[in-house]
Amino acid sequence: MTTPLDIRRSMIRMLARSEGRHIAANLSIVEILHTLYFRVLKVDPQDPDWPDRDRFLSKGHAAAALFTVLAARGFFPREKLIEYNTDGSNAYPVVDMYSLPGVEASTTSMGRGLSLGIGMALAAKVDQRPYQVYVMLGDGECQEGNVWEAAMLAPSVPLDNLTVIVDNNGLQGASATRDVMDMSNLSERFRAFGWEAYDVDGHDQDAIERALCLPKSAPKCVIAHTIKGRGVSMMENDVSWHHRSMTRKEVMQALRELG
Repeated sequence: MTTPLDIRRSMIRMLARSEGRHIAANLSIVEILHTLYFRVLKVDPQDPDWPDRDRFLSKGHAAAALFTVLAARGFFPREKLIEYNTDGSNAYPVVDMYSLPGVEASTTSMGRGLSLGIGMALAAKVDQRPYQVYVMLGDGECQEGNVWEAAMLAPSVPLDNLTVIVDNNGLQGASATRDVMDMSNLSERFRAFGWEAYDVDGHDQDAIERALCLPKSAPKCVIAHTIKGRGVSMMENDVSWHHRSMTRKEVMQALRELG
């Protein structure tokens, strides 16, 4: 079975071929995505549009990790990853619903994912469908005002079929999140809006699974404490890797560390 380490190696090779960016932001969520697609989500890779499938909306700049996990889960051939970020390909470097099978929504415009997820969760209620909706947000993304407008709405509906996962890695585009806006105590903030909220180690798959599978009577938020650039020492907690691509030497160093 594919492991998070396999996902990291495959993703680094894909990003190296394409001179891709947002590398560290993709590395921080590997265990979360792997847990979702291999342990939690009810999906059928052979029927990506199955009406009763669970829906997952990824943070918009993490297309590389999402595509790598979708390929490993069987939504499309792994060979498709060779086309990532190349001219004429639909393997875009951002999360776009018109890209590859298994991608539910376009979330590259920061802050809109939760609103889209609420719409999907409401549709499940109206249509009396059993599916769950999961939305991943970045901690920097949680500085967007429309995230909190949506967060206020969800418990009042109420949407007990909605779960938010925050990739809480402490860094955003150009700095630490705390240098832009204090994003500490996110779980307390969501609870204040009427959510059930839990803090977990975002690289501990058993802890992630337990939190995601806890029964709920209201929308749930899982604050996943992660390390940006996890698994590659030169990238860990280094904000410059939000925008950089890798040199050949750096690619080889990363792959050595990943076995």
